[in-house]
Amino acid sequence: MTCTRPHTLVTGASSGIGRASALRLAAAGQHVYAGVRTDADAAALTEAAAGWELTPVILDVTDPVQIAAAATTVADHVGPAGLDGLVDNAGIGVAAPVELLPLDTFRRLLEINLVGQLAVTQTFLPLLRTARGRIVVISTIGVRFRPPFAGPLDATKAALAELAHALRQELAPWGIRVILVEPASIASPAADKVARDAEATLAQADPDRRDLYADTFTRMVAQVVRRERNGSPPEVAAETIVRALTAARPRDLYRTGKFARRMAALSLLPTPVLDALRRRLFGLPAPGSLTGPAPVRRT
Repeated sequence: MTCTRPHTLVTGASSGIGRASALRLAAAGQHVYAGVRTDADAAALTEAAAGWELTPVILDVTDPVQIAAAATTVADHVGPAGLDGLVDNAGIGVAAPVELLPLDTFRRLLEINLVGQLAVTQTFLPLLRTARGRIVVISTIGVRFRPPFAGPLDATKAALAELAHALRQELAPWGIRVILVEPASIASPAADKVARDAEATLAQADPDRRDLYADTFTRMVAQVVRRERNGSPPEVAAETIVRALTAARPRDLYRTGKFARRMAALSLLPTPVLDALRRRLFGLPAPGSLTGPAPVRRT
């Protein structure tokens, strides 16, 4: 292998934070392997990275065959030098009342956001160990702020963060750094997809149960989408990821994006105070306000 550039694999590089990170790393002089799911995404990314070292690889993180093929492609190129960086970024967002969440939807969310990230990490660890590389795991500030109706996404990201904490300690003997990044409001097409999926969840729900949540859930989704559209550009998160991969002494945790510090600070409030704040922010009904007459209790 004659390429002397650092080598990094970025999963979920078709759009948003992943795409911005892949391009920013390539612009900084790295040879980037960008995980995408379609040939069209690969072609678009190649065009955007003209003049830089960026190699798209077809990589669905839930497909073991594609993961193995991507590992072979990278290994054949880097050889004994190994892999300098892995950005576990691929993921999808789902917002839904927990009571209405289809279990098949949640299983798919777990497969992509959690199991798929673990599968990629396990597969590429030998190459990372060789290079004493770094792993950057993309979580979300939501695991701290814990808004209602974001439970499905936050559950998977919280679990992913716990895996990252374990890996940080387990891989330290080999000089592998594991760094957690918690984005807050980042403007990307993902927000619009979450809104569409939220509408589909309500449409598929049992009408009696749907009516319990429809108003508050719809208002909150609309508010979150507005906030995300006005969030920081993905390049802000990309800069943070580049820093995590290249800093001489990287921190174990980075927060990035609009409102990140504010939401992290608010998460330190006592639970009753934070619950009241979230109710006000999202226009949620007060505790007990939707109950009917008290049930007759027989003695």
